[in-house]
Amino acid sequence: MTLSVNSNASALSVLAALNKATDDLSTTQSQVSSGLKVASAKDNAAVYAVAQQQRADISALGAVTDGLNRAQSISDVAVTAGQSISDLLNQVKAKVLSATDPSEDASSLSALNTDFQSLLKEIQQAVSSASFEGVNILDGSQTNGVRFLSSADGSSFITLSTQNFSLGGSIITLSAGASIATVTQATNVLSQVESSIANVNTSVATIGAQSNQVNAHASFVSKLSDTLTTGVGNLVDADEAAESARLTALQVQQQLATQSLSIANQQPSLILSLLKG
Repeated sequence: MTLSVNSNASALSVLAALNKATDDLSTTQSQVSSGLKVASAKDNAAVYAVAQQQRADISALGAVTDGLNRAQSISDVAVTAGQSISDLLNQVKAKVLSATDPSEDASSLSALNTDFQSLLKEIQQAVSSASFEGVNILDGSQTNGVRFLSSADGSSFITLSTQNFSLGGSIITLSAGASIATVTQATNVLSQVESSIANVNTSVATIGAQSNQVNAHASFVSKLSDTLTTGVGNLVDADEAAESARLTALQVQQQLATQSLSIANQQPSLILSLLKG
């Protein structure tokens, strides 16, 4: 090896190794601290682009989940109200049936009619109270049902159909002005009560089925989101155990390169010893 005061090949070689060790150490430290092997596009452009697209889909599924949770709440409120209304109609039937008894006197019929009217008001109250965030699928206000997003691309929907439980409607045929003050009136009302009970039970079953559908799809969306999240992690997450071991190795390499550079830088000074007389 030529000794020269103008160039030091050994020092340049060691310096290159030191610079590489320092760069690799910086990269590894970043991966260990962030937990990501691909934190930006410059780390790996292709992987970063794929990961970002998957992250967009995960965010979209989050919006879908929010809508499905709202749909679940709306249907749950409707089911609860529908079941209460069914129970109230059963009580109504008992009052009406009692009023059809010819042995009941006017005073008893009046009392039964008072209870009957009170139960009808409770039904009306239950219908009007079956609302969640301003949406009520039992009072007839939503004529075309309520749609909710079911896919991340916005192309699919789940629809909650409406069931109009208003008095005097197609489901509850009893009118708000119905009366059982006489045996004849009670007899006429009884058939309406019986058909209303059957209609309400069928409608509540429909709402319950819709609620199960929403719940099942929400569960699927949640699992899909978890799977995509895992996929993104496989693409961009750093192996902390491996990177920690690499960090230690690079620190040793950096220290050795630093010491080697110090030795290499001393070589030109050997020339001074050759010039001593």
